[in-house]
Amino acid sequence: MFVIYQKNMKKPIRVWLENVEQIEESCLEQAYHLADLPFLHKWVCLMPDTHTGKGMPIGGVIATKDVIIPNAVGVDIGCGMNFVSTNLLVEEIRKVESTGNGTLIQAMISDIMRNIPVGFQSHKERQPSRVLDQAMEQRELYETNPELFPLIEDAYYQVGTLGGGNHFIELQEDQNGFLGIMIHSGSRHFGKQICDVYHKKARELNDLWYSQVPDEYRLAFLPVNTKEGKEYIAWMRLALDYAFENRERMMARVKECVAGKIGKFLGKQVTFSEEINCHHNYAVLENHYDANVWVHRKGATRVLKGELAVIPGAMGSYSYVVRGKGNPESFNSSSHGAGRAYSRKGAMEAFSCEKVIRDLKDQGIVLGKNKKADVAEECRFAYKDIREVMKAQEDLVEIVTELKTVGVVKG
Repeated sequence: MFVIYQKNMKKPIRVWLENVEQIEESCLEQAYHLADLPFLHKWVCLMPDTHTGKGMPIGGVIATKDVIIPNAVGVDIGCGMNFVSTNLLVEEIRKVESTGNGTLIQAMISDIMRNIPVGFQSHKERQPSRVLDQAMEQRELYETNPELFPLIEDAYYQVGTLGGGNHFIELQEDQNGFLGIMIHSGSRHFGKQICDVYHKKARELNDLWYSQVPDEYRLAFLPVNTKEGKEYIAWMRLALDYAFENRERMMARVKECVAGKIGKFLGKQVTFSEEINCHHNYAVLENHYDANVWVHRKGATRVLKGELAVIPGAMGSYSYVVRGKGNPESFNSSSHGAGRAYSRKGAMEAFSCEKVIRDLKDQGIVLGKNKKADVAEECRFAYKDIREVMKAQEDLVEIVTELKTVGVVKG
């Protein structure tokens, strides 16, 4: 970790990398903008997976006094990870090479794809949701925003769906040979609309207030004691709960798929354990350095001392279950993944579909994806080396489990 602090800066920037040359220029510029905020508490944190985002870098953490910034949470509110381990040896699963639908791994991946909508797909029928039911019971909290309120009904059709982009469902093998299941997803279209609506409101209000924060920073803020600030916090928390339930629902379905196939072809009962469900795009009120502040983690994971969390790599790479060290300098945070080395467009230009498919095949990885033409967007070559990222944050987390992709479902 090193610190950037110059005479003209209001606050320093703490970076969990070796040197400033490892940060892209546009990402660094965004970090300087954050350091210039008048309500920033202590410093800006950049995790080792940091790269340019909208307004605030992804892999960034800030703490603010009495204000909240929609773009410092991001458009996929509540995006995060769900992981569960099993008592199954991957070597034994690989031995089943004929199921009528390919190998046993291929059969499980196919079954997952049949049961969980991916990409832009939604459920055709309204799904049960305790989170949305509760929101409707407390509708007075949400009816004040007629632009967003109809989204609650739409969200009933998306709970338990994966989405696209970097979201995935993976079957993985840990360092002891056992099967694990990992899911990366968020609040779907719900979170994006909330961010867009309240970022726009914040811009309008900041203009009225002659805010010290330049509009071109894309960091328009809402004081938490205002009507708009309270509304955003309520909607954000709803999106967080919805994202948590979304991953929970998918995991339950994946467990059914895995247990069903294992029971049929191996005659075994599956035991699931060590389930972890955590966010990495959100803001929350916490106490740091004797102050109650709003910690914004945008592409960053909370890792309190002793807390378990999940840090994924890219498909075909490694992922990790970690235990937090509770480092106060990072506001008890770590990276949320490997971090992009190429933009999606850049990855498509740099790596062919054939190269990516061949790479997965050479590693014995089963890919479940309806449209393979854009597979290079999320290939492992498009991301930083996750092992280097983990090395850079040894003072933030300790590795509990290392996992390697066996099969992956992508939108």
